[in-house]
Amino acid sequence: MFYRMTIKDHIRVPPNLFGSTAEKAVLERIKSDYDGFISAKLGFAVDVLKISEIREGIIVPGDGAAYYETTFELLTFRPELQEVLLAKVRDIAEFGAFMTIGPADGMIHISQTMDDYVSFSKDKVLQGKESTRSLRVNDKCKARVVAISYKDITNPKIGLTMRQEGLGRLDWVKESKEAKAAEPKDTKPVSEAKKAKK
Repeated sequence: MFYRMTIKDHIRVPPNLFGSTAEKAVLERIKSDYDGFISAKLGFAVDVLKISEIREGIIVPGDGAAYYETTFELLTFRPELQEVLLAKVRDIAEFGAFMTIGPADGMIHISQTMDDYVSFSKDKVLQGKESTRSLRVNDKCKARVVAISYKDITNPKIGLTMRQEGLGRLDWVKESKEAKAAEPKDTKPVSEAKKAKK
């Protein structure tokens, strides 16, 4: 899920940026410092939305840079357990598929790609045996987050599944909804249905 996070930090502005306005220099440094930033608390930093406050800069003896206590808003992406996300298949391997979900990548094991026996072809396609459904690179899907690990903060692991109803390649989801809508429904009132059983 995407969040707007308010951050308060001391931003170091090196002397080569002293010619710029404080706001421009601080914004440049925030973007540089938080580009690719990942943490278990914030998730994945996506962009700086706005700077709310820049306090007066201070210079620390022995360091030529100025430090500005700054309050700013970051747009972050933090996946949550059981969250359903739109994803795009980035790569397919023998053991499953790598999927892009926002600014992050997730992995879906071959057994979790569909409710079928799945085989891998050398053309990087996952094919269902009975359903004949296939999953290819660049397919757009709905997937559920089933595991998140920030053990290696530089490379967090996000586990996904598409075996549940309403998940999978987008055209599979559409077919499933249409098939469910076409099913005949018992329109008898409950009292009539009970009488019919007697």
